[in-house]
Amino acid sequence: MFPGLDDLIETLRRRGKNPVDEREARSVDTFLTELARLERPFDEHADPVHVTASALITGIRGVILLKHKKLGIWVQPGGHIDEGETPADAAVRESVEETGLPVSLLKNQAVQVDVHPGPRGHTHLDIRFLCTVPDDDPRPPEGESQEVFWFGWPQAIEMADDGLRGLLIARQP
Repeated sequence: MFPGLDDLIETLRRRGKNPVDEREARSVDTFLTELARLERPFDEHADPVHVTASALITGIRGVILLKHKKLGIWVQPGGHIDEGETPADAAVRESVEETGLPVSLLKNQAVQVDVHPGPRGHTHLDIRFLCTVPDDDPRPPEGESQEVFWFGWPQAIEMADDGLRGLLIARQP
């Protein structure tokens, strides 16, 4: 058993009862179907379809987004789950790595799931958590995307892809 897998299945059932939009409802169904067949769902090398984790980072300035180095689109921080990590652990770790800021998980409960294409022909089953950081400018380290910025909610909603847009609309103050 993988750390956090039972919690993930429970989260998916909960998200399916209250999705932020129709896309998330479809994503929950796909997520559950794929989890049933995946032997190692958190291992990016085991199958081109795998679970990833990301963070919607919010603060008084709005939302932090970064320009994905391979895909060239604006996304929330996140990435693959390392061995022994839960999805929430991975969302926080990836966010710290990509923003250079201390990231705090607001609640150990997913706020959205989304199924979308990833690099190299992979499919990401992404579980998203709500996080916060101090009111500082991101300081991404060398090797990470250097395009990491705070955006006001209206601009972030406009820039986001369809999967993230639904979450931003649901969460905007």
